[in-house]
Amino acid sequence: MGALGACGYGSEKKSDDEGSSAVPAAGGDKIDGLDKVKVGYFANLTHATALVGLRKGGQIQQELHGTKVSPFVFNAGPSEIEALNAGSIDIGWIGPSPAINGYVKSHGSSLRIISGSVSGGVKLVVNPKKIKTLNDVKGKKIATPQLGNTQDVAFLNWAASKGWKVDAQSGKGDVSVVRTDNKVTPDAYKSGAIDGAWVPEPTASKLVAEGAKVLLDESSLWPDKKFVITNVIVRQQFLKEHPKVVEAVLRGSVKTNAFINANPEQAKEAANATLKEETGKPLPAEVIDPAWKSIQATDDPLASTLDAEADHAVRAGLLEKPDLKGIYDLAPLNKVLKAEGKPTVSDAGLGVK
Repeated sequence: MGALGACGYGSEKKSDDEGSSAVPAAGGDKIDGLDKVKVGYFANLTHATALVGLRKGGQIQQELHGTKVSPFVFNAGPSEIEALNAGSIDIGWIGPSPAINGYVKSHGSSLRIISGSVSGGVKLVVNPKKIKTLNDVKGKKIATPQLGNTQDVAFLNWAASKGWKVDAQSGKGDVSVVRTDNKVTPDAYKSGAIDGAWVPEPTASKLVAEGAKVLLDESSLWPDKKFVITNVIVRQQFLKEHPKVVEAVLRGSVKTNAFINANPEQAKEAANATLKEETGKPLPAEVIDPAWKSIQATDDPLASTLDAEADHAVRAGLLEKPDLKGIYDLAPLNKVLKAEGKPTVSDAGLGVK
């Protein structure tokens, strides 16, 4: 079976080397005596917690005191998983499909999901001249970011729910699935090479700025309109050796999510400033404003939706039935949440034994 691919909108910037990318420490003692913690994420709005919390002076660095954050920006989930497996990063923000794939391929030895981060931010956007209703999608060319990635699986599952048949590997069938890198999807739309796309933010809003219309928000397909789009993962050896550092990162993540939810405009500006640093330019208002409204920062990993996404991939023929028991270790997060006076979260029976 094919492996699940990357999740989300990657930056155009390659990962920095550790020396040039280290964020100045907030001051104070090093936690666990550790000089730095190497953290990975995407320059992508669905990685909002990282974009806001890892900034100089952000909550995550504040909680780490004298231990520096050394950030690495990735374009795709597989490369981030590879870096985690190699010890090049310790903690990462990443989508559900690469997290599942990384866990399964390592037979449960490489990573743990330790927190949620963001829900939502995925839409089906279409050319309104060619597609006016959901049934009109049949027979059209719809882009997804990558074979087997989180959005690809979601679109294939939705198409199947409509009774349409599509060969997952080739993308051919009642709907033509065109796997297109998010960076070039807007150009593909403008040229007419695709009729629409099932994509994460900010790609969806970039297409809308080119005249596309939102036909379906994926959140409408999920219970309570919530589904995981970004998790926080950790290398298992790092979690074992530096639990206090992991706890500090989680404390910063929880405080960052609280800040994002309480101060959406200020958080949006901070996220866009980080995007400018990472990609060379900020997102224009007509793109970031609607995109930002469609994402929700959350500490809850929404574990039941990750399990459902794995089932969708199995049904699509992209993944053999995985054993995900042990993929979560939410004990450190729940400790932080209790200390903050917040409700604890569930691993849906997929936690460490």
